[in-house]
Amino acid sequence: MKFLLIAFFGLFGTLNAQNETKMKMNAGIITEKIIESKEFYTNVLDFGVAFENDFYLLMHTPNNSAQISFLLSNHPSQDPIFQKASSGVGTYLTIEVEDVDEYYKKIKDKDVEIVIDIRSEAWGDRHFAIVDPNGIGIDIVTYTKPEE
Repeated sequence: MKFLLIAFFGLFGTLNAQNETKMKMNAGIITEKIIESKEFYTNVLDFGVAFENDFYLLMHTPNNSAQISFLLSNHPSQDPIFQKASSGVGTYLTIEVEDVDEYYKKIKDKDVEIVIDIRSEAWGDRHFAIVDPNGIGIDIVTYTKPEE
């Protein structure tokens, strides 16, 4: 399955054309819920673990095209900017899949709460949404042609 993980604050795998600097980005979430996050992203979204230790977890999409990280809040190894846990408010992730209807059935079969039922939007999205243990909305989408 083709996955593209997009956070509101950037795109994964961009290229700066001006100086040809390659950049790779992953969204990072500071949380008290690393164990719950690992279980959710592994069991619900089929993500894999790229790296983990007692305070940091790096996960990847099933085809390794994007990553997301989780950092334990209030960890003594981290500077103050990386201490406070995210409330999830104002943050969302988008996961693009080839067949959102198929993926919707898969998520429903896992008894995951659907917070936005599957629907088609006039601007071309066919999507539904779930929420991760950190309160972050996850929009699962297949892009289609906008209505004319």
